[in-house]
Amino acid sequence: MATCGEVLAHLLEAYGIDTAFGIPGTHTIELYRGLPQTRIRHFTARHEQGLGFMADGFARVTGRPAVCITVSGPGAMNIATAMSQAKQDSVPMLVISADNKTWQRGMGEGRLHETRNLQAAMAECSVWNHTLMRAADLPRVLAHAFTIFSSERPGPVHIAIPVDVIMAAADDVALDAWPLPGRPGANPVVLADAAALLDAARRPVIALGGGAVDAAQAVVALAEALDAPVTTTHNAKGILPGDHPLHVGGSPSASPIRDLYLQADVILGIGTEFGETDYDFFFDGGFGLGGKLIRVDIDPAQLQRNAIPSIAIHSDARLAIESLLPLVAENVRREVSGKDRTARVRDALRTLDHPGYQQFLDVIQDTLPGAVLIGDSTQPAYFAAAQYSAPAPRRFASAATGYGTLGFALPCAFGAKLGKPELPVVALVGDGGMQFTLNELASGVEAELAVAVIVWNNECYDMIAQDFREAGMEPIGCDIYTPDFVKIAEGYGCAAARATTIAELKRHLLEAQTRDFPTVIEVMERDFI
Repeated sequence: MATCGEVLAHLLEAYGIDTAFGIPGTHTIELYRGLPQTRIRHFTARHEQGLGFMADGFARVTGRPAVCITVSGPGAMNIATAMSQAKQDSVPMLVISADNKTWQRGMGEGRLHETRNLQAAMAECSVWNHTLMRAADLPRVLAHAFTIFSSERPGPVHIAIPVDVIMAAADDVALDAWPLPGRPGANPVVLADAAALLDAARRPVIALGGGAVDAAQAVVALAEALDAPVTTTHNAKGILPGDHPLHVGGSPSASPIRDLYLQADVILGIGTEFGETDYDFFFDGGFGLGGKLIRVDIDPAQLQRNAIPSIAIHSDARLAIESLLPLVAENVRREVSGKDRTARVRDALRTLDHPGYQQFLDVIQDTLPGAVLIGDSTQPAYFAAAQYSAPAPRRFASAATGYGTLGFALPCAFGAKLGKPELPVVALVGDGGMQFTLNELASGVEAELAVAVIVWNNECYDMIAQDFREAGMEPIGCDIYTPDFVKIAEGYGCAAARATTIAELKRHLLEAQTRDFPTVIEVMERDFI
């Protein structure tokens, strides 16, 4: 007899899943039965939050979802934070949780891992959430999940499976993936209106978000056709080459870029939320748009949030841009050339740069060109929003935007390395955030991941301490005890060292690439800033 849990593995493989993260438990044993019969790799984390961040990192660099397997109760609740970060950053992830037997659910009888209403509990951190009640329904439930990944704004999908359903006979369940829809294209009439508005613009600007990450080639062509400066959010870094003359760089929260938006007569926003953590990072309420807004987004609801457009285009970013390109006029004369406007903003942004952080970030980029950089909520990652130029799309991520969780970078970097083993991967995490997921060093050693982990140590929660002082208070609970990260890393089986100079940091980064286990590099903030 083939059980539902066994058939599940075969169906996941049919949909292209090749990587799963999980922590086996009493209720999930049957979910693992089919894995050895497939080519799906399984990696064990040390905490469900860590495995969720690993799946996040895998998806960010590949654009494809991984699967997470958890028990009900503590397992599902532990992964909720990672799912929430992924949800706000539109990262695909399939989380499958076991649940108590169908006739035990909701009874409050104190059973193992009991959650009275697991589906309700997981609704807030998922874009779709379902409880499988019959093995026969598994094909259509998975088809629904993968339809979201293939044709909608992506995010975490959660499927709960009661233990009796996991163990139910599923010999008659078909093992074929269902045909999936592609991403939606743009309405031709609306596109024509957008092209006319862009042709008439004198000072156009393009604002890119993470929704444009798969449209890099088309974006460059459109920017050049429109002669328009291009700004990028955290998740859009790398869409334009750093040295492209229309690439503004910097953070959309910086005053020179805000001035650029206010002076623009037409702004084309592509796959961006115009959300607070990218456009109003300092929470001063000063973000605004001076001209008409054209918005392109795969999520129709997003088109009416934060910034109301004059023209709303419901479409996948790449399809919309490719359809728009033939409609815009060539060699349109602008009031001032886009290259000149971009150069002026870049000059103004340089006056805001912090030389110490710039030098530190330059070492990473110069030593490991093409690397994936994963930042936590830590001081140099905040500055990376403005000062770091990713070498390509899907090569930079930071928990400083969106949900803003701590402990993200370490396991996320491990997931990124599993997704792109050919690329150097660097995790940049503070001494506070490191202690949230420090235990995942064991996962990195076990999986033989050559990731460089830079621990930026200022021996406190510095950003929060600054907030206290700005509120006229002395910081409370911010001067945290920090352990000896080098000794702890060595205890886990990692290589570990302290870097006190740029030369030492460069050497340790290079040596990290020669190993088959993580390298932890501790740097004291006072040595670099």
